[in-house]
Amino acid sequence: MTFSTAPSAAPAASAPLAAGSAQRFGRILEPAQWSAAGIPLLRNPREIVNGLHARHRPALATAVVAVLDHEERLAASASFARRATPVDGWEFRNALLAHLRRVIPHDLRRRAPVRTAVLLYCRDGDERWTEEDGAWMWGLRDACTLHGLRCGAYITLTRDGWQVLGEGRGGRRPSSAAGPGSLADAEKELAEPLTLRSASGTADMLRRTAAR
Repeated sequence: MTFSTAPSAAPAASAPLAAGSAQRFGRILEPAQWSAAGIPLLRNPREIVNGLHARHRPALATAVVAVLDHEERLAASASFARRATPVDGWEFRNALLAHLRRVIPHDLRRRAPVRTAVLLYCRDGDERWTEEDGAWMWGLRDACTLHGLRCGAYITLTRDGWQVLGEGRGGRRPSSAAGPGSLADAEKELAEPLTLRSASGTADMLRRTAAR
């Protein structure tokens, strides 16, 4: 897994910060910690991203949490806007857990998780990892533990497109700059090769079949 990092950028809906200050997040997962967590790879991330984007049409600072069954079919999903006040991973965890409890029963009685939760977050900035991403990762992992789910992928949606952080897989559409496209656009996107991004910003091309 490869990561590049960027200073944490507050989303458009956030309250303005004092000049020269930077928003700091507590309870975050660093890229190395996320890479070491054994997050399962998605068989078809593009299909999941397109489906969640079409269903929820997320604006900036909107999170979409989804639960997938053992065959990676969508079992439930919910979207909500990030609070404008400064928060950290603990509050992200509480928000994710509250929405999971509304849309799907917990699996705490199972010996091992069967369903997987993934998180799509639409934010400003570029594709590089930020502390805000780290706070969402911490929140997702903890919410999954408390709801009896397996922690799955964390996906960002930015002006450059979407990417699964830690995997390097992504695509140009959808992005945070445009709404859901037409069916023709979706078919065109599915026909394009999947992009593998490295920390240096260079891009290697993977055929869609190789990404499964």
